Amino acid sequence: MKKANSNISRRSFLAGTAAAIALPTLIPGSVLGKDGGTAASDRIATGHIGLGGRGSGHLGGFIARSDAQPVAVCDPYKSRCDKAVARVSQKHKGCKGYQDYRELLARDDVDAVVIASPENWHALQSIHAAQKGKDIYCEKAISLTVAEGRAMVKAVRRYGRVLQVGTQQRSDARFRLACQLARNGYLGKVHTVKVGVPGGRALPIMPAKDAPADLDYKIWLGPAPWSPYTDKKCSFNWYFMQDYCAGWIQSWGVHHCDIALWGLPQLGKGLIKASGTATFPKEGPANTSITWNTKLTAADGTVMTFCSNKEAGHPQGVRFEGDKGWVHVRRGAIKASSPALLQTVFTTSDEKLYVSTNHHNNFFDCIRTRRDPAAAIEAGHRATAISLVADTATRLRREVKFDWDKEKFINDKAADKMLARPMTAPWRI
Repeated sequence: MKKANSNISRRSFLAGTAAAIALPTLIPGSVLGKDGGTAASDRIATGHIGLGGRGSGHLGGFIARSDAQPVAVCDPYKSRCDKAVARVSQKHKGCKGYQDYRELLARDDVDAVVIASPENWHALQSIHAAQKGKDIYCEKAISLTVAEGRAMVKAVRRYGRVLQVGTQQRSDARFRLACQLARNGYLGKVHTVKVGVPGGRALPIMPAKDAPADLDYKIWLGPAPWSPYTDKKCSFNWYFMQDYCAGWIQSWGVHHCDIALWGLPQLGKGLIKASGTATFPKEGPANTSITWNTKLTAADGTVMTFCSNKEAGHPQGVRFEGDKGWVHVRRGAIKASSPALLQTVFTTSDEKLYVSTNHHNNFFDCIRTRRDPAAAIEAGHRATAISLVADTATRLRREVKFDWDKEKFINDKAADKMLARPMTAPWRI
């Protein structure tokens, strides 16, 4: 039996044994699930790593579930941990906070973890969680580099874990419809997919200063190179600093690149060529692209244009274009060359894509059934990798050729050096 299910079954057995010994002690109905909820012994115990905006949002969602119980939270900021513990304690008792995620993973009673730390941490924390027998919900992008993503795939499969990537558009019926139209020929032969996402930003110069007393700054940096603490770096602005993230060409781009790959899987197979240009900040701590305009061509000639929204003609979302029609999908909206396309009734012979209507629900279902979730690790890795291939082309200012089978560039040492980054000791994969 898988680790998570073993934990749940063990708790169920112990709960039953304790009840038998303790009779006729009265147990509140809410504990037994008689209030319409789930008995405590059958809840999935969760740990939450990273309590910023996304992490706090996930924590709130898990607190609200009757089939989950957050038992541990972690963030380098002690004040965030304390606030999260107090928040959980309004519904569940016994939640503990940690500043070092390794202490959280050492707990045997944690079945699954939510990883919402900066992206330079995702691979290490996910791999360590898999080794400890935890199932994982990992925010996107799943890794800082292609090499880290491949290591994550290997770890998840080796240890038999469920990993749901936070590319929640896979649980949106509009995106699934667009991809099924593209994959089943309803647009004719699809020759182009246009991907548009928000652009990045520059940041003002931030003077170095001492880290606040409640922040374990060494743990916040983790595998990243040492650099002095500055105001605002350890919050939203890290998205635009290459030590922690490849920028929004990666971290926002992964959402719509994932949909492009879902609708046109040939973009993630064989050999792909990438070229393009980008603009970068001229000063300040940000060093990731502000705008970009890239073109990726699959082995069969299918073209993916991947641009920031500031580029003319590239609206937000994903637009599949075929010789018989087009469909454009973004969050909250979908339109097509013919309204009838959006009313398509798929036949029994059409390829059907994975159906999920709620990303958290799907994760919990898969913890129990041990099947792959809607946004499995391989899909998250491909979507992250293709965004990084595009970024590499813009940084080298020339065409690059990437071999998906080997996950290497073709005869290109300079590009291959960008597939991995050294980690600061003692951290390593």
